Amino acid sequence: MPRDDRRNDIGPSPIVAQGLNHWFGTGEARKQAIHDVTVEIDKGSLTILMGPSGSGKTTVLTLMGCLRDVQEGSVTLLGSELNGAPEVLQVLLRRRLGFIFQAHNLHGSLTAAQNVQMGLEVHGRADPGRQRAAAVHALSILGLDDRVDYLPANLSGGQKQRVAIARAMVSNPDIVFADEPTAALDKVSGTNVVRILKELGRQRGTTTVMVTHDNRILEMADRIITLEEGRIVDDKRQTA
Repeated sequence: MPRDDRRNDIGPSPIVAQGLNHWFGTGEARKQAIHDVTVEIDKGSLTILMGPSGSGKTTVLTLMGCLRDVQEGSVTLLGSELNGAPEVLQVLLRRRLGFIFQAHNLHGSLTAAQNVQMGLEVHGRADPGRQRAAAVHALSILGLDDRVDYLPANLSGGQKQRVAIARAMVSNPDIVFADEPTAALDKVSGTNVVRILKELGRQRGTTTVMVTHDNRILEMADRIITLEEGRIVDDKRQTA
């Protein structure tokens, strides 16, 4: 992955949410999903959001990640307020983020390396001559050296997920938002992915916010925030 020195402009808290409330539906069907969530995420940290299904974890993740409009309250992302932010600003912010979701969303007609290269093209990063080299390097870190020219149809579910992870990480984003990134991976592969994210935090200041039910990786987190019924019920910082 190419080196990146953009982080000098990021303050100590790349994500700050204050009094965050969110509703789904309209009229009588309108239901509040997030209740007064206030949290500050430390730069370079690996923060895990936990809680039962329907607790609001993914909703909070998408609000912080500029994928869902902030209805009430405040989210400051990389120094910019998201509540009422114009679309042009949101697009610019998304280019500084990496996203990993359970659904890998790979393009079936592109090879693994080409799918990863899209992570650079979307962010406007690296000249075309260097994109493939960066993509191959990212895939090799995730143990896919021998699969760089395979189409998704010829990859296993776990391999597809690792390609999606490489695509999110190849541009060295300021923040990685991950929703169940290890669900399709075995213990060794899942642990390796989280270890890489922690190393990016240590070396480059990359901040990771992750939703997971994977108990195998909890001990690797710097912080575990637990939600229930849209509220933060526990916020535990862990020591190394």
